[in-house]
Amino acid sequence: MSITITGTIERKHLGPGAWALVTEEGTTYEILKGADKDLLKSGQKAKVKGEVREDIMTIAMIGPVLEVKSFELLNSD
Repeated sequence: MSITITGTIERKHLGPGAWALVTEEGTTYEILKGADKDLLKSGQKAKVKGEVREDIMTIAMIGPVLEVKSFELLNSD
């Protein structure tokens, strides 16, 4: 399922660690490994287009797995 969501990037310290996008509503999406390193900075706000991967399970299991296709960094002002 393709989606566009806006949220804050967070580093979750579960097991080996995982990156997440947390929306203002509190929904957490686990970012699939291999995402652009410019996106993966804790506290950064971004608008992300991607696909929710229902065919993948992870060790962290913090939320639906999001495969990032593109993103736009947002000002935190």
